[in-house]
Amino acid sequence: MRYAHTDPELMDLVRRFVTPGRRYLRLGGSSLRLNGPERDLFVRELVQAAGEITSAELSILFEGGWRERKTASWLVAVAGRTEFRGRIGELLLATGGPYGGAHCITLATFGTSADADLLCGYLDRYLPQPDLAYDQTFALSTLLHLDAVLGSERASPYLAAGGLWQLWTDATPNMARDPHEYRQVVDQLCSFAGECAELFARTETRH
Repeated sequence: MRYAHTDPELMDLVRRFVTPGRRYLRLGGSSLRLNGPERDLFVRELVQAAGEITSAELSILFEGGWRERKTASWLVAVAGRTEFRGRIGELLLATGGPYGGAHCITLATFGTSADADLLCGYLDRYLPQPDLAYDQTFALSTLLHLDAVLGSERASPYLAAGGLWQLWTDATPNMARDPHEYRQVVDQLCSFAGECAELFARTETRH
């Protein structure tokens, strides 16, 4: 891992792409509370950043801390840079921490069975580990979203009686949320990402 306070190259990228307008804090659920001119400005600046950042610079951000990785994942989603699918899958699987939601959303925006595979890999690893209660609900809700997009049933085995989801929720009653209800949040975040991606595509076409 690289640390911005000791890495001038990473610090420069943080100043350009992560901290402007407190972007890393507003990406995710906070973006859903924006409205009016504030929201419009946030979207335009996010789209602009997604167009400016290079693949090499994204790779560097993915080597940073959670703020850098979260921002990079959203920039990848907006620009539709599917070449980062494998890297995002690796980071999601390796986190075991509470900041994997951005990776889930990015995989959802890619919207293929390969992305569902990565979410299943995460659930297979972390649902049996109730002591690591982080993004299991987010990942399963995202898988439900992808099932709706793809017409698949990948989430069903996890949700079956006696399945991994029940075992995890029994062990973590204070952490678990209904993934069917939380999927509404995932749907909203994917809709926001999709809106940004459409603006990005129009902007790139004009260029």
